[in-house]
Amino acid sequence: MSQDEQPVFRPAGGPGLLLRPWEPEDAQVLADSCLDPAIQRWNRPGRLSVEEARARIARWRGRWQSEEAAVWAIHRFTEQRPMGMIGVGDIDLAGGSGELVYWLLPGGRGSGAMVDATVRVSRWALEELGLHRLRITHSVANTASCRVAEKAGFALEGTMRSALLHADGWHDEHLHARIQGDPWPVDELRTSAGR
Repeated sequence: MSQDEQPVFRPAGGPGLLLRPWEPEDAQVLADSCLDPAIQRWNRPGRLSVEEARARIARWRGRWQSEEAAVWAIHRFTEQRPMGMIGVGDIDLAGGSGELVYWLLPGGRGSGAMVDATVRVSRWALEELGLHRLRITHSVANTASCRVAEKAGFALEGTMRSALLHADGWHDEHLHARIQGDPWPVDELRTSAGR
């Protein structure tokens, strides 16, 4: 990873979406995202000033160079303002694993954008980066995240009891995963056939 620039790409079959590294100019969007109640509830980002958001973006770029994580801004081609974030964290190149994390601002929800982004980033991580296993974990109460994982072809492997502390207490977490060789969702295969 550290020898290459972080890729920029469209999710397979995406509705005019681009995934690109976060830029310092995106700091206001990142700071504003921390005020969204759903993002606060499920992702626990804390509150960020614009300067703190710039520092976080710089850390994300540093984590690419140190081969620990890859984080992208999601936005429509017709707009430069990000509407979401997706990334692979806890990258273990030697062990072949990583964990997907994601969120969308209200304007991007319900559009299928996150499923498309999840499939595209998963294909990159498994087919290009060479990871063997990817996981997604989320609170069992977060049904939207569960739908994204399932539609993107991540099998539900089980429930981790009292696994993550949220503002309202400890939550049980679903564990979803996909490994190299798992079939891709049928819709994704159809839309990427021409690539």
